[in-house]
Amino acid sequence: MSTSRGEERKSPSPSRPMLSHPAHWIATGLGSGLLRPGPGTWGTALAWAIFVVIAPHGAPDLATGLLVVAVALMLGSWAAQHTGEMLGEVDSGTIVVDEMVAFWLILVLLPAGDRPWGLQAVAFVLFRIFDITKPPPIRNIDRHWKSGVGVMADDLVAALYTLLVIAIGLRLLR
Repeated sequence: MSTSRGEERKSPSPSRPMLSHPAHWIATGLGSGLLRPGPGTWGTALAWAIFVVIAPHGAPDLATGLLVVAVALMLGSWAAQHTGEMLGEVDSGTIVVDEMVAFWLILVLLPAGDRPWGLQAVAFVLFRIFDITKPPPIRNIDRHWKSGVGVMADDLVAALYTLLVIAIGLRLLR
């Protein structure tokens, strides 16, 4: 890009946009998406930590939890769209709000128990596996839905796969 004086200006680096607009703070998960390696894993870990701080005794009532996730989904879609457009890459690796919101959905929907940590850890690993490997239709959504909503949608499907595997596992262990 050129300035009015003919000077070359660099495109913003992934760390710079985080400071320039609230959408970037949200999209990069308060900067966790700037960490390497595995920004999606860092974002998911931050989501888990935020959840534990806000709800130390497990998920809030279902209606409240789902309302928070729905608001975060809308805000995250906007932030991912805005940040992706600014970076010139719709689903930049620095955007981790999608992992965060999807993992909050998992945590809200996990069965309550005396010791939720073990089940949450299993959910963390499963979610990361599904998000990284992108089994159908996750890969299709990731390739064809080039918008903030698309960025969020593939991770929501990974969350549903995670919840399905956990539900089957718990059923088999009864």
